[in-house]
Amino acid sequence: MDRKGAALTLLCVAQFVDVLDVNAVVVALHTIGRELGFSRADLQWVISAYVLAFAGFLLLAGRVADLWGRRRTFVAGLALFTGASLLCGLSVSPGMLVASRAVQGLGAAITAPAALSIITTIFEEGRERDRAVAAWTAVAAGGGAAGLLLGGLITDFLGWEWVFFVNVPVGVVGISLSYVLLPEFQDRSASRPPDLLGAATVTGALVLLVFGLTRAEEAGFGSPSTLGTLALAAALLAAFVVVERRVAEPLVPLGILRSRGLVGAGLVAFALTAATAPVSVLATLYLQDTLGYSAAFGGLAGLPLSLCVVAGAAVGGRIVARVGGRAVMAGGLAVVAAAALVTAGISADGGVPYVLAGAALSGLGLGCASVTSTARGTSAVEGDKRGLASGLMNTAAQVGTALGLATLLTLAASTAAQAGGGTPDAQALVAGYRLAFFAAAGVASLGVLAALCVVRQDRV
Repeated sequence: MDRKGAALTLLCVAQFVDVLDVNAVVVALHTIGRELGFSRADLQWVISAYVLAFAGFLLLAGRVADLWGRRRTFVAGLALFTGASLLCGLSVSPGMLVASRAVQGLGAAITAPAALSIITTIFEEGRERDRAVAAWTAVAAGGGAAGLLLGGLITDFLGWEWVFFVNVPVGVVGISLSYVLLPEFQDRSASRPPDLLGAATVTGALVLLVFGLTRAEEAGFGSPSTLGTLALAAALLAAFVVVERRVAEPLVPLGILRSRGLVGAGLVAFALTAATAPVSVLATLYLQDTLGYSAAFGGLAGLPLSLCVVAGAAVGGRIVARVGGRAVMAGGLAVVAAAALVTAGISADGGVPYVLAGAALSGLGLGCASVTSTARGTSAVEGDKRGLASGLMNTAAQVGTALGLATLLTLAASTAAQAGGGTPDAQALVAGYRLAFFAAAGVASLGVLAALCVVRQDRV
């Protein structure tokens, strides 16, 4: 293997670990919640803290990599991710784990764009670079499937802490090899500082929005604390818009949002993750909480989703030239809605076939629509803005995950508490899960409308 191949392998391993960790944590959630004492509504913060930090700083990190140096940024992000993984495994309270997960998400946000930038630097444009980027992307899909399987096995045989501890030796070796295998690159023409204020305001707005939605279960949606938190989130979001209008190098140039293709594709990406992520998490909790299956079985039950995402992506790529991107996105979201309705067939006595069938359908719809929305969103703008468009699409998907989890897990928990009189039994838990699945179908249906009404009828 030459030096380029070794460098690509190192970057792919870092990407693999990032993605693997996300799905492994989903499978371990039930055990984490039981052993650390999370409430049902607060359990989503184990995932939301990660994805919010990732979404809020992803675009900023790409800018920092150009200014500070791509290898240096990659190493810093990997070190932060590795240290945070150690703290996650050592956590003794919900607060400590959530804070560590936020730092871990920040590390992943710093690492991902730097790694992709290094790939585009060391591989020449054309077939060589296309193959390298394809390998880096394929590793992400493999990491998702492996995370479900390995997360369950690790949780059952070693304990949930080792879901995080396994990242530590990989990170240490990766940091050491970075100085040997990766070249440094710095954009000397870039002189203006990155938009730190923009990143801080938009991330703060998202955190407060998710916090307000989560707290609504205890305090009520009309309570002063909930309304105050949501109002502060809105104020920070408005501040973000003001900052982006005035700063010399904005995190998100607002003019790019005039593109209907980009906005429509972003709404599709948002709806896809807002509908699929909560269903996946709740189905895993259902299998372990209600039916008493092991974490390993929960991981195996999630494999149809990961495998069918790959199949759906292949199908979407083949049919998009025939029917157009808008139809593929709308059709994929319709399949996701149908998948949520199928999963709602569960009961307190059993429902594994519904979970498996729903996961397979969800994967097919997600694969079809996500690949098409990414292609449609990035091709909707000029060539020099496609990197920014790609980052916005990724951010929309991460925000959809966080808001979907906050809203639907809170809905499931509050419904179960009301049905069970404060101490939900199996029947009450299933009632909460089913209502959340119906809501997910509604979110996906709204995504269908966004695809049909916002995206123009043309080919990808």
